[in-house]
Amino acid sequence: MELYLDTANVADVERLARIFPIAGITTNPSIIAASGEPLWDVLPRLQKAIGPQGTLFAQTMSRSAEGMVAEARRLRDAIPDIVVKIPVTAEGLVAIKALKKEGITTLGTAVYSASQGLLAALAGAKYIAPYVNRVDAQGGDGIRTVQELQTLLELHAPDSMVLAASFKTPRQALDCLLAGCEAITLPTDVAQQMLNTPAVESAIDKFEQDWKNTFGSLNL
Repeated sequence: MELYLDTANVADVERLARIFPIAGITTNPSIIAASGEPLWDVLPRLQKAIGPQGTLFAQTMSRSAEGMVAEARRLRDAIPDIVVKIPVTAEGLVAIKALKKEGITTLGTAVYSASQGLLAALAGAKYIAPYVNRVDAQGGDGIRTVQELQTLLELHAPDSMVLAASFKTPRQALDCLLAGCEAITLPTDVAQQMLNTPAVESAIDKFEQDWKNTFGSLNL
């Protein structure tokens, strides 16, 4: 499976890349805006932070297919191996088809239903990003959407893969992986929650105290 961090905070990426086996970084316009840095400044810094083997994702802003394609080309020129995120709208599907012909890898984003995700995959998107928590917030079932999309891709678009997004808890992420997801992207706070369990520190404290009581130091 592939684990991504959903952030544009370069300091967080540099810190967490030492810890987590991340495959790359996903961003979106809101994440870039929250960073306070211009897109064209932050993308090279993020790429440097994850190294040459890491994959970087960035999203277009245009609403028209022509604009999306033009922006995707510009992103590709700036970061040759970038994956371009395209919202799965009618215009977005047109853009995904065009970019597939040009050899520009895309991710279909803002996916709220399995059928929407399947259309993006059939149009040529390599990655499909269902919004798990946002589906839940609208009264739907985000994990079921992921399960249905995963099955549809296995049956009808095996060259595409689910990259589940929009998580608020580690449990949501684990449920997606149990549903067969090959990739997830986590906000940094959710990624840290997967590791920062108070009981772990308590267990380590007990190990250290027992060792020190017997041997007088904390050295092996």
